[in-house]
Amino acid sequence: MSAALPLLEVYAALDRMHAWRGWHWWPDADPFEVCVGAILVQNTMWTNVERALDRLRQANALDPAAMSALPHAELEELVRPSGQYRQKAKKLRAFLDLAETHGGLERLLGVESPLLRERLLATWGIGRETADCIVCYAAHQPALAIDAYTMRLFSRLGIGPQSVAYDEWQSWMLEHLDRERLQAGHPEPPRDLFARYHALIVMHCKHLCQKRAPLCADCELRARCPFPAGPQARG
Repeated sequence: MSAALPLLEVYAALDRMHAWRGWHWWPDADPFEVCVGAILVQNTMWTNVERALDRLRQANALDPAAMSALPHAELEELVRPSGQYRQKAKKLRAFLDLAETHGGLERLLGVESPLLRERLLATWGIGRETADCIVCYAAHQPALAIDAYTMRLFSRLGIGPQSVAYDEWQSWMLEHLDRERLQAGHPEPPRDLFARYHALIVMHCKHLCQKRAPLCADCELRARCPFPAGPQARG
């Protein structure tokens, strides 16, 4: 597929449709809470993560030192609402160990983005999407997270790789965004653009471009999207 529809044009439309909505890491959340949330959201809905975060907050455990001091069984119980709680408690422990080896969370997040991503990916339980979310939303460094929502939106628009490979989608988006930013003189720094773009894609796919029966009539992109002609579209 070719990038017939500019990605910055899609971005502007998404921003007009969803800028007013709330986003859990937008504009900027507590870095440790972002890291914990990025790990807990694996294979579950964000509403379940919010319940686990609330329990951690009530236990005064949303702090690296406090969480590290928790008995493991207590940590498991606190994150139980997020599902797969035994595995996720172990993943949180692995992340806490990583931060400790770097002299604390602040020093870890201060590592330059390519090396930080590499070290996160070398940590048990942290995959590419989780690592990119931590780099972007916690370390405030350039990283573009890709997820199933990204692939759904752009595939419906008729652009993007013909695969489900994370690295292919990320490379495709970065290549086109970098070129378009330079050509248009786009003012946002890359990190801010990547953070906001990912958030807008998530909100669009949750509220309008849903997996089943999308609300195409409410979408500004419908005139450029071949998908509304499909039998699942509503509007």
